[in-house]
Amino acid sequence: MPENGGRYEAVMAWLHDELAAPPKLLKTLEAEGGIKLAGDRLRLLLFPPKQSSFEPMGTPPEILYEDDFCLVVHKSTGIKVHPDGESREPTLANRVSAIYAERGEKAAPLHIHRLDEYTSGPVLYAKNAYAQLKLDAAMARKEISRVYVALVQGIVSPALRIIDEPIGRDRHHNQRRRVSPSGQRAVTHVELVETLNQASIVRLTLETGRTHQIRVHLSYAGHPLLGDALYGGSTKLLPYQALHGESLIFAHPLTRELIRVDDPWPQEWLRLREQLALS
Repeated sequence: MPENGGRYEAVMAWLHDELAAPPKLLKTLEAEGGIKLAGDRLRLLLFPPKQSSFEPMGTPPEILYEDDFCLVVHKSTGIKVHPDGESREPTLANRVSAIYAERGEKAAPLHIHRLDEYTSGPVLYAKNAYAQLKLDAAMARKEISRVYVALVQGIVSPALRIIDEPIGRDRHHNQRRRVSPSGQRAVTHVELVETLNQASIVRLTLETGRTHQIRVHLSYAGHPLLGDALYGGSTKLLPYQALHGESLIFAHPLTRELIRVDDPWPQEWLRLREQLALS
């Protein structure tokens, strides 16, 4: 038992009850001597220097939000979130690593969620173990909200507000998913934003997070995403699915303050929207 055992136990109780520090983190801090009492001061080793395992490569991404615990960056279309062993192109993980290499900081943020390679939008990272454990738990409880916008084919009816159809694998195509009675429950909420010439802009929120959920559901509803050839979308105007993460909402892992991060629509979308409005 450390010196001043009673005070130490009180501090541990405070860290658990008031700071809501994950037990796994407290055990690690204890084992590594990361909890120090000096008089009336408490020191926690929450921000140890850490070298990223991802090589700094490519242009650093746009930072949408950052503090000592969290980082949110914009992921552009055509960039993978992390390496998959199949391509040597810089991934978002490499580009995030480049941020700290340029600053000369030893930091290794870890992503909390992912976006498809051809989906743009905000990606949330944890900058330390405390934030990672708290945000991972929030993600598992579905407390991190993501709002998407999509350009889809056809005129979407305002009456289309929810798509509640199970999604499973397509046994005829390894990459594709499909609506299937034997699949997992999947619920997508739909809001019509604007109608264009033979196209619509819709805003989407998810109750569930199935692979390709938005793409599968909208194709099933008769409105595949523009550019989404895998699910029946035309590639005449766009060579990839027109799907963008518009906003990300999460409770800060330390303060519990609700943080909302917005990511403006890509410039290519704005040009395409103008083109469809005039055609």
